Amino acid sequence: MDEWKMWEHDGVRLSARERLALARIEAGLRQDRRFARRMGEAGEGPWLPVAVLLLGVASVFVAVMGIRTSDPALLWCFALLWPLTLVQAFRLLCRTTRSRPRRTHRRTRPTPWV
Repeated sequence: MDEWKMWEHDGVRLSARERLALARIEAGLRQDRRFARRMGEAGEGPWLPVAVLLLGVASVFVAVMGIRTSDPALLWCFALLWPLTLVQAFRLLCRTTRSRPRRTHRRTRPTPWV
């Protein structure tokens, strides 16, 4: 692919200096997690569902063992672990029900540089 076509946007060609500045800006924006999350482009990995699953299994295990043995330490562990499990499950529920911005239609800009 022609290097100019790669950096051509809306019919405007960028000089080498402008391409370098744009690449630096884009690299800085890619490193900003909060910005990426607000733009809806955050790499949402599998960590939250895995964490909810592991916390749920651990909560059930500690609760069952605490009830069977009547050990106060296990019951306190459950009392501390269960709210954390609920908070993470709520975060997962909010993430799955969040409406994603639609990117099917683009606004037409009056001029190429705006």
